[in-house]
Amino acid sequence: MSLRQFISSRAVVRALTAVRDSAALSWREAAGLLGLHEDLYADPRHRTPAEPVTVLLLGHGHRGSIYAEYARRFPREMRVVAVADSNPHRLQAAGDAHAVPQARRFRHWQEALTVPRLADAVIIALPDAQHTAPCLRALRAGYHVLLEKPIAPSEAECRQILAAAREAQADGPRVVGVCHVLRYTPYFRELKALIDSGSIGQVISVQHLEPIEHTHMSHSYVRGAWRNSREATPIILAKSCHDTDIIRWLVGSHAENVHCFGNLKWFTAANAPPGSTERCTDGCAVEGECAYSALKIYHRERKRLYVFDLPEHDKGRWGELILQGLRTTDYGRCVYRMDNDQPDHLTVNILFEGGVTAGFSMEAHVSYEGRRTRIMGSQGDIVGNMESFTLTSFASGARKRWSLKTDAHGGGDHRMLKDFLQAVGQKDPALLSSSIEDSVESHLMAFAAEKSRVTKTIEDVRL
Repeated sequence: MSLRQFISSRAVVRALTAVRDSAALSWREAAGLLGLHEDLYADPRHRTPAEPVTVLLLGHGHRGSIYAEYARRFPREMRVVAVADSNPHRLQAAGDAHAVPQARRFRHWQEALTVPRLADAVIIALPDAQHTAPCLRALRAGYHVLLEKPIAPSEAECRQILAAAREAQADGPRVVGVCHVLRYTPYFRELKALIDSGSIGQVISVQHLEPIEHTHMSHSYVRGAWRNSREATPIILAKSCHDTDIIRWLVGSHAENVHCFGNLKWFTAANAPPGSTERCTDGCAVEGECAYSALKIYHRERKRLYVFDLPEHDKGRWGELILQGLRTTDYGRCVYRMDNDQPDHLTVNILFEGGVTAGFSMEAHVSYEGRRTRIMGSQGDIVGNMESFTLTSFASGARKRWSLKTDAHGGGDHRMLKDFLQAVGQKDPALLSSSIEDSVESHLMAFAAEKSRVTKTIEDVRL
């Protein structure tokens, strides 16, 4: 029996009593305890593929490499047969890892999509501003498409992709998915199952917090590629379209109105400490005590090193190469002297059809990561933090506890990809958790929030 079948038997709440009181079980242990399939979240609609789905990978950066790794772990389900990346190091790494012939290694995505179709599907993991054109071209060429979020950097482009996807699907089954990986985490799947089973009655309101963690903020949205909303995308879209999607999914109805406050308060020149320098490597007087010291984060603690493209075969050179990167790239610059404009805190209020309300906060100035969720229902409430939650019944006062430790995305990355591959293999877009329409609507919520933040207005959401 799979978890979905188990939930449909309405026995899930009874079973949760078996793992309550701070129980922390592995997936295999929990499955054995409850008498389920080893993978608690196995979809009974999945089939053993007759042959792997072939994939053209556009972009082998941090996210692209995570998706490509699936082919190495599960070669009977997915095979990377062509790759494009403008970075020679990443292109070679991807090509070598997946034994891609030289003729199918491309420096630019345009080259990969001007030749006859190379694979069943294309995974687009390029920078945000480079999603629209390859997606439209891939759809015209007959590919199934998986898009890393965000779908596109503007509302107009998201709607253009939606129209093209609908046109392609009108000619036959075409899978167009977006990497809404949080839907595939055990935590959010459990929350969704409990809500849908009526365990807390009708949903009245939701409070949701995304704590980015201060170092992550400095890395990605102060120094990193997403630091400037005009050159990348607004942070509510780049980081938090995960959250607009998950809130909409949990509530289960369309958003009507959005209101947002937020600004950039701390990472500005006005807060640069006396004695600080343009780069942390320039003899900064406060480097040793600065929480955002690039020397501390990257060189001494060796965190988030994927941005430096370090050679796996020669780790002895990592120290000098990291220092070289800190002297020459944005990752070595002072966080108070950047050209960043992304808010480091914001709050969004959302009104859904039927009167359900949701409050969402994105916070950079915290010491922890992992979403925090509070769901208020007519018959009970749920309080959780991505690894555990407690459901309390108003009538009896009884509490049910659930706990499961996973990775930063809650184990959702490869589960999402598995669903996509199954949808492609079976030519059934319904196997995806999110339709392209739902994915676009979650982005429209984010665009509305950004417009509200800038213009101080209440914005409508209309697909």
